[in-house]
Amino acid sequence: MNTALSFNRLVTLGLWVVGGGTALFLIAPIVAIVPLSFNAEPFFTYPMPGLSLRWYEEFFASDVWQLALRNSIIVAIFATILSTILGTLAAIGLSRSDCPARATLTAILISPMIVPVVVAAVGIYYAFAAVGLLNSLTGLVLAHTVLGAPFVVVTVTAALSGFDQNLMRAAASLGAQPVEAVFRIMLPLIAPGVASGALFAFVTSFDEVVVALFIAGSEERTLPRQMWSGVRETLSPTIAAVATLLIIFSTLFLATIQWLQRRAERQKLTQFE
Repeated sequence: MNTALSFNRLVTLGLWVVGGGTALFLIAPIVAIVPLSFNAEPFFTYPMPGLSLRWYEEFFASDVWQLALRNSIIVAIFATILSTILGTLAAIGLSRSDCPARATLTAILISPMIVPVVVAAVGIYYAFAAVGLLNSLTGLVLAHTVLGAPFVVVTVTAALSGFDQNLMRAAASLGAQPVEAVFRIMLPLIAPGVASGALFAFVTSFDEVVVALFIAGSEERTLPRQMWSGVRETLSPTIAAVATLLIIFSTLFLATIQWLQRRAERQKLTQFE
């Protein structure tokens, strides 16, 4: 018995070591960027000669960086709105028992998550070139909607898997119209799933760079594209400052998504009780 316990403890310890080493290997390059954003000198070197906030000041004072930030926010907001509406409607339709060719439609809707981004970017480029949507924020919003909607479809479909369809039948028997039942019964219950999908769509749009390189012009540069251009042209610690802000931003969003998912699980358990 003692031998078995010792062996189990060794296995558990080994798993913790391997898991911790893997996490450290993945996180270390990201964490290494953060101190460099406070470097007093314009070099990516350790040890740093001093600390300074000059690169953050340069980011907030630069017209180029602020234009990129504004474009990213505008595109992400409108792409999130469109992705959430279209993705939620698609998920509701796919959740119906009488939906024809459900598996085929699901595969088509989530294909932007599976197809390599560069392949999707080439297709979007040629499609938008034919209708004059290149070099415009409208084209960028529509392209990011295509990339973000599948995340909404997946999260809302998962939320609907625990939704009791008998509630909709009960509402219909009491005289509620289908649209009224959706807005007053279904959406409040699956709201955490919809919010999680919206956050995923926002982060997807805000961090996307490949499609932006293909279809955005100089006046439509987003923050990730400006960072890409900065790496190629003039490698400055300002990029490290922007990267640090994006790390904080992404961490907060992921924490919010985790909170919403836990809330959805609690609601699901309450519903079954």
